[in-house]
Amino acid sequence: MNHKLRPYKGIYPKVSDYCYIDEAAVLVGDIELAEDASVWPLVAARGDVNQIKIGARSNIQDGSVLHVTRKTDNNPNGYPLIIGSDVTIGHKAMLHGCTVGNRVLVGMGAIILDNAIIEDDVIIGAGALVPPGKTLESGYLYMGSPVKQARKLTEAELNFLPESAQNYVRLKNEYLAEHNQPS
Repeated sequence: MNHKLRPYKGIYPKVSDYCYIDEAAVLVGDIELAEDASVWPLVAARGDVNQIKIGARSNIQDGSVLHVTRKTDNNPNGYPLIIGSDVTIGHKAMLHGCTVGNRVLVGMGAIILDNAIIEDDVIIGAGALVPPGKTLESGYLYMGSPVKQARKLTEAELNFLPESAQNYVRLKNEYLAEHNQPS
């Protein structure tokens, strides 16, 4: 058994080609990683009572926690965790049953709670708290606890979002190449 990829009720994580999952990360249950995604040391992701989807070229950095909300009579779909493509999730972030669009940067230590929706092209500052059910509009920087819209993103920041994800694609490729070299 691969100890970093664990089943829950017979469902194993599904990992696309060219993904990197660090040996010190743990992924449990109904989790899908799209091509070129990376999961770094000490990430805990539990797709046990709902599903987690991580888009292409997205990276989940060290110490982050990913979880979901159970399906109930009052909330028949629960809240899965959906992360788009070209997303950078900073160190020690916590995402719980939310939806994150494409080309988003979630700062270190940020917390995003149930049913929050982060539209495409957003930066969330380090330590920010996104309350349940809050929608963050595309094209803005958000900061604070609770999070508030700070300002429009600059052209340079908008261009940096896919570049940030691509930096982690290059890094995970270096890790994969080193791991696959004969010792």
